[in-house]
Amino acid sequence: MEQVYWHQGLTIRQLGHNQVPQIHELMLDVVSRLPDDVLFAADEENYFHKVMQQNGEIYGAFEKDKDKLMAYTVLACPGTTENNLGREFGVPEEELSRVWILDSTIVHESVRGRGLQRYFNQLREERAKALGGLYLYSTVHPDNKASIRNLEAAKLKLQFSRPMYGGLPRHCFAKKTLAKKPDFPLRKSGFCHRSMR
Repeated sequence: MEQVYWHQGLTIRQLGHNQVPQIHELMLDVVSRLPDDVLFAADEENYFHKVMQQNGEIYGAFEKDKDKLMAYTVLACPGTTENNLGREFGVPEEELSRVWILDSTIVHESVRGRGLQRYFNQLREERAKALGGLYLYSTVHPDNKASIRNLEAAKLKLQFSRPMYGGLPRHCFAKKTLAKKPDFPLRKSGFCHRSMR
């Protein structure tokens, strides 16, 4: 049964593979109006399918009683691959499978100002903890002040800064949660992530 959430007049629900074209279309639309294209590393449709195939989740926001996607957010599981940035901020090797990425969030201009990024951060953290997540991280461009404020509001702390995604400057924010170990084994993922831009 699908879980549905509500926030500031928007319906929030988990998205599936059949909504990937809508996700990608919204991303391209919003990114096309950013003041600088280095602020967000755009993804191809295949990326969103991989997130879902590798235990990740994507949530979308819709205006009440409408089917038009207005915002989305990605919770990704990097598994124990070499792409898991947890190693760089001190996660022990045996806990790498419990690292989750607060990955990209896109919000259409018409629904901004409703606190969606903060709500999405809270939702993704709760979902990660429910799935046994112990560490969260996100990457963000140093000039993306709104996203940095939202990560800091979610109690993530700056861990390091370095070029990523083909040489683009990025900060990595992270935190440890208070999740308990799940009653089921987490699948090792081969997913190669791209984080919140």
